[in-house]
Amino acid sequence: MPAIEIVKILLLTTFGFIVAMLLTPAWTHFLYKYKLVKNIRDDGLTPLFSKMHKVKAGTPTMGGVLIWLTVLILALLFFWISKIWPSSMLANFNFLTRSETYLPLGALIASALVGLLDDWFNVSRQGGGKGGGLTIKHRLFIYTLIAIFGAWWFYFKLDWDVVRVPFVGVFNIGWWFIPFFIFVLVATAFSVNEADGLDGLAGGIVLAAFSSYGTIAFVQGNYNLATFCGVISGALLAFLWFNINPARFFMGDTGAMSLGIALGVVAMLTGYPLLLPIIGFLLMLESLSVIIQILSKKIRKKKVFLSAPLHHHYEAKGWPETKVVMRFWVIAGVLAVWGLILAIIDLHLW
Repeated sequence: MPAIEIVKILLLTTFGFIVAMLLTPAWTHFLYKYKLVKNIRDDGLTPLFSKMHKVKAGTPTMGGVLIWLTVLILALLFFWISKIWPSSMLANFNFLTRSETYLPLGALIASALVGLLDDWFNVSRQGGGKGGGLTIKHRLFIYTLIAIFGAWWFYFKLDWDVVRVPFVGVFNIGWWFIPFFIFVLVATAFSVNEADGLDGLAGGIVLAAFSSYGTIAFVQGNYNLATFCGVISGALLAFLWFNINPARFFMGDTGAMSLGIALGVVAMLTGYPLLLPIIGFLLMLESLSVIIQILSKKIRKKKVFLSAPLHHHYEAKGWPETKVVMRFWVIAGVLAVWGLILAIIDLHLW
C-alpha cells in the first residue's frame, strides 16, 4: 500500500505543477490586460521601502490564484471521477476525505477568496490600508473568524482536543484546544503574509514547510493529507518559475493568506503545530520583527530594524534582493528537514 500511495502523491504533485503551468499564460494575460497591478506604498511613512521597491510598481498581483485554483481543480476532478467511475484507476487519485482534507481545502479556498477581495481593494485603492487594501486589524479579524470555524470543526466535528508535545507526550487539553488552535492559525497566516515581500521569498519558504509537513503526514499514514501538501508544493513550484526575480507577478494576499491558513491547519492535523517554530522558523522571525518594530516605535520612539519585516532590513543594509531570498530559502530548507527529523524520531517514541 505505501508504494501505491507514494506513486499517487508524486503523480499528483507533478499534476499540480503541470496544471499551474498551463493556467499561467491565460491568467498572466488577464492580469496584464486589466492592469491588476500592485500599488507600491509611497506615503512618506516608509521611505526606505518605497525607494527599494519603486521599480516593482506596475507588476500584477493575484498570482496566488494559480496555486489554490490548481488544488481546487485537481481535488474536485478526482473526487467526481471517484463518484462517477468508482472502479476506474483514476478514482484512486481522489484525495478529498472528511477526516483529512475537507477542512484544509475549505480553509484554503475560503481564505483565498477573502485575500482576492483584499487584492482587489489594493488594485482599486479601496479599503482602509495604506494605498488600499485591508488594514492589519481587518486581516487579523478575518484570520480569527476562519480560525474559529476551524477550531469548531476540530473540536466538535472531529472530536479533537489533542496536542502533541515532541519528546514529552500526547495531551488532551479539552476546551483549551480552541484558543490554541485559533492562535496557531492566526500566527501562521500573519507570518506568511509578512514574508510575502520579495520575489520568490514567501513561495520558497512555504514550499519547504508544506514539503516537510507532507512527509510527516505520509509517515503517519495520512496519505490524502500528504497528497494535499504535494499538490500545493507542485503548484508552488510552477508559481515560483514565474515569481523569481524579476517577478512576472506577485503572490498577493489571495496566495499568502490562503497558504498561511492552510499551513496552520495541516500542522494541526498532523499533531505537530509545536514544530512550526522550527519548520517555519523564518516565518516566525518575519512576524516577530514586525511586532518588535511596531512596539519599539511606539514605546521607545526608535526603530530596531532599518526596515521591517526582517527581509527588508537586510535589503536596506545593501544585500541584493536575490541574495536575501536565496539565503532565506537555504535556511528554510535546512530547518524544514530538522523539523521533519524531530517529528520522525518523536513518532517512533510514542
